[in-house]
Amino acid sequence: MMIKDVIPGFELYRPATIADAVALLDQHKADVWKLAGGNDSLSWFKDRIKRPKVVVDLTGIAAMRGVKETADGIEIGALTTISDVEKNPIINKSYKLLAEAAAKVASPQIRNTGTIGGNVSQDARCWYYRSGLPCYRAGGNTCFSDTPEGENREHAIFDANRCVAVTQSDMAPTMIALDAKMVIHNAKGERVVNAEDFFVGPKIDIRRLTQLQPEDLLVAIRIPKEWAGARFYFEKVTDRLTWDFALVNVAAALKTDATGAVANSRIALGGVAATPRRCGVAEQTIKGQKVDQSLAELAGKSETRGAHPLNYNAFKVPLLASLVMRAVRDAQA
Repeated sequence: MMIKDVIPGFELYRPATIADAVALLDQHKADVWKLAGGNDSLSWFKDRIKRPKVVVDLTGIAAMRGVKETADGIEIGALTTISDVEKNPIINKSYKLLAEAAAKVASPQIRNTGTIGGNVSQDARCWYYRSGLPCYRAGGNTCFSDTPEGENREHAIFDANRCVAVTQSDMAPTMIALDAKMVIHNAKGERVVNAEDFFVGPKIDIRRLTQLQPEDLLVAIRIPKEWAGARFYFEKVTDRLTWDFALVNVAAALKTDATGAVANSRIALGGVAATPRRCGVAEQTIKGQKVDQSLAELAGKSETRGAHPLNYNAFKVPLLASLVMRAVRDAQA
């Protein structure tokens, strides 16, 4: 029987600067847990699935909050709340894809405390893993979802490797669509990682969904000005209209030339693989073309190739085709 709602003891630190936080992470490494909004962390703690010896509360680091314009675009502090992303005037003017995705995250209460850094860094939502069962992701030697009896309605249809859990972050596909750069600090200094490299699948590391190590701190997210004012589209399909994770979501950014033809595009799906899935075939299909219904449908169908649905999630194949089709057809400036 699992003990619920009793949080094991830990040491708590509340640094006020990025430098102090990085020093603590470097000192404690594998024993440390980074706490931001806390919406996910406290669930792990109460269920006693995660038992860190040290918790570093990041909420006092003012330098990791807010949205600012830069010469290259905008920079969003990793502790900026989802609500602030949704309502920020700079984002709504030039990068409204972020605001549209933020508005679909969970519920207003969670958006008021949850952070953009936490949303893109969240762990897998597979209920077997979350229940503390010894699956591959938890260090065991089996996948309870990928069996004839397994409940796998929400799981991967692409790029599974032992683990079939998916990223269900709503902000993660927007990071790919906007070609975001993730700013990471550790004791060795700063590194800037393309969003497509930030998210990792089980072939690379089955124990995590991002390349963040315990000693790494996601400090900010940079969005290049190249995509400011583009035509955007975001849609999320869920079982419920609020406080639910995506079965499939899509984020798209399209730029057209003077003739109305697609000059460039970036499209990404969530909920279909361990990482946000870049729709490269669809992007190539529409490049240089004026979008109509037939082209949009072709782009959507092109992204279903290679799908390997499980027992209970074959519905995701036509669903993702429809979402990509609508993203291509209905993206608006």
